[in-house]
Amino acid sequence: MRIQLSDHFTYPKLLRFALSPIIMMVFTSIYGVVDGLFVSNFVGKVPFAAINLIMPFPMVLGGLGFMIGTGGSALVAKTLGEGDRENANGYFTMMVLFTCLVGGGVTVFGLWAMEPVARLLGATDAMLANCVVYGRIVIAFTTAFMLQNVFQTFLSTAEKPKLGLAYTVAAGFTNMALDALFIGGFRWGVAGAALATGISQTVGGFLPLFYFLRPNDSLLRLVKTRLESRILLKACANGSSELMSNISGSLVSMLYNFQLLHFAGEDGVAVYGVLMYVSFIFVAIFIGYTIAAAPVVGYHHGAGNHGELKNLLKKSVLLMFAGGILMMVASWALARPLAAVFVGYDPELAGMTRHAFILFSFSFVFAGFNIFTSSFFTALNNGAISAAISFLRTLVFQILCVLALPMLFGLDGIWWSIAVADVFAFVISLGFLWANRKKYHYWS
Repeated sequence: MRIQLSDHFTYPKLLRFALSPIIMMVFTSIYGVVDGLFVSNFVGKVPFAAINLIMPFPMVLGGLGFMIGTGGSALVAKTLGEGDRENANGYFTMMVLFTCLVGGGVTVFGLWAMEPVARLLGATDAMLANCVVYGRIVIAFTTAFMLQNVFQTFLSTAEKPKLGLAYTVAAGFTNMALDALFIGGFRWGVAGAALATGISQTVGGFLPLFYFLRPNDSLLRLVKTRLESRILLKACANGSSELMSNISGSLVSMLYNFQLLHFAGEDGVAVYGVLMYVSFIFVAIFIGYTIAAAPVVGYHHGAGNHGELKNLLKKSVLLMFAGGILMMVASWALARPLAAVFVGYDPELAGMTRHAFILFSFSFVFAGFNIFTSSFFTALNNGAISAAISFLRTLVFQILCVLALPMLFGLDGIWWSIAVADVFAFVISLGFLWANRKKYHYWS
């Protein structure tokens, strides 16, 4: 039976609705990891370090899609909850058009800025050429990447999470097959990895576009509309937390790389790249859950169903903590084999990676709660609180930790930084939930 946004959600129903977005995000992360595996094993650790150094820049630009998608879907879900499907379709269409326009603009900027940005990020002479080649090719597909991010959230709002999974699987297999062909077969190096990524993003971004352009049985479809600045600004402001998280995460990654170059050289950057690839898979579970839960929260907020908001918050918090503890334990068990898969060709590098991953894994315990809380306020159309949580968690606390902890603990301080920052963010997130409980009636 099809699960609807208006339903009462038990644990089984919530997990069933979230399953497809979770698998979708995990699969997205896995095919990103495959890029790293092929580059590290077929091209070498310096090119691998180069793509990890430059990756934050295209991620910042593509993050605009997360902002439009999350902010826009929260607005559309609330409008659906209010019973206004015509305006919901109009707002949805606006978000897609706006994404295409913004994507074209940031592509031009990114192509022009790639080399100076690579130098600014600290690329060594050995890394610079690979940074520029990889970055420019990936940036050329920014519009498709942004659309992919937008549709990942809107497909859950349209009550079609399984369709979102299908598109992501198609994009993922495209990426993995082309990685094998371009890197392993044609030996195109980082250029092959970038092309594989870009073509897969085209699959993930444009297949949903064709679906919504045609008559369909979902809650949403693309219709004739015009851009309204008030609606776009409202959606962007509401989704600013996701943009803030993306930008902050990318900026902090740059700072991590600076610190690691100082403390451990290119090997440190390579280790951090492995940690990021693997953590993407774990954190993707939390993100996939929030993609599913957010439109449900937005719908019941729009419908004024406070009892269901309480139900969703309670169940989601318990699921986030249970998942975080399981991930931490899994990380301890998987540290050795994952290090061997990525950098097993260099025993010293593999040992450093294994040790770093064990310390890093403590961050998962609180990460899910913090990610969900930020998404929860976005779904309530309170972008200010959501942005504050993301800003403090991904920028302020991590910057303070990555600057201060290495002075006390050396290289280990860098690996501990994210975990300590998430503990601080947990306190802030809990405070925001408590302070706003009477306004939104989600806490008895």
